[in-house]
Amino acid sequence: MKFLGIDLGWRSQPTGVCCLNWVENRLQILDIDRKQTIADILFWIDRCVQTDESAIIAVDAPTIIPNLTGSRLPDKLTHKYFGKYQAGCYPANLNLPFAERTVQFGLALEARGFQHAPTIEPQKPGRFQIEVFPHPAIVHLFGLERILKYKKGRLEERRLELIKLQNYITQTLPFLEPSLYLGQNQKSSSPFPFDILLLSSTGAVLKEVEDKLDSLICAYVAAYWWYWGKERNLVLGDRTTGYIVIPQRN
Repeated sequence: MKFLGIDLGWRSQPTGVCCLNWVENRLQILDIDRKQTIADILFWIDRCVQTDESAIIAVDAPTIIPNLTGSRLPDKLTHKYFGKYQAGCYPANLNLPFAERTVQFGLALEARGFQHAPTIEPQKPGRFQIEVFPHPAIVHLFGLERILKYKKGRLEERRLELIKLQNYITQTLPFLEPSLYLGQNQKSSSPFPFDILLLSSTGAVLKEVEDKLDSLICAYVAAYWWYWGKERNLVLGDRTTGYIVIPQRN
C-alpha cells in the first residue's frame, strides 16, 4: 500500500509531492519532490503507483466544489472547529480562479481509479483519494495550541517555524501508529531531513521546503486515515458538499 501527498499549487505554483510505502508495518519515504505542471504531477503519480496497485492520494486542495459562490461546508467547519488555532481554510467556490484547476485534478485522479473516500474501511486495499488540510492536521498530530506560521512573515521567522515543523516530524511521527521510518535506506530524490534549513533563509529555498514538508504531512494523513478510519479521524463534510479529513490523537 502506498500513500501519496500532493500539496497542490492552486494556480501555477510548484506542487510538493511525497510518496510513502507501507513496508514491514511502518511507513518509508520513497520520494519527496516538487513538480511544476499538472501533467508532471500525474506522470509522477503513474510512476509511483502501478495500475493494479493500491494507494491513497491525499490532496491539499478543494477537489470537490459544488457551490457557485460563498464557502463550502467543510471550509466553514474548519473555522468552527479550528478557528481558535488559526487553522481555518480559505473559502472555495466555482467562481474563484483556482476552482477549475483543483476540480479537474480530482477528476483526473478519478479517471485513474482513485475514488473519493470520505468513509473508509480501515486497512482495506484499494485506490482512493481524499482532501486534507495540513494546518489542523499539524495541530492535532503534534498537540499544538496554534498553527506553525511558516507560510507568512519575515524570512527568518518562517525558517524557524519550518525547523519546528521538521523537528515535530522527526521526533513525533516515528512514534505514532502508523510509524514513519526515517532511516538511511530511503530512496528519496530529495533526502529528509532538510538540513539546508539550518543554512539558508532565501525565500525560494523556504518555499521549496514548505511545499515538501506539507506534502509529507499530506501523505502521512493519508496513511493515518487508511490505518484508523473514523476511529481516529475527523471528517468535515461529505462527498456531496466536499470534505476534509483531519487526524485526531487519543
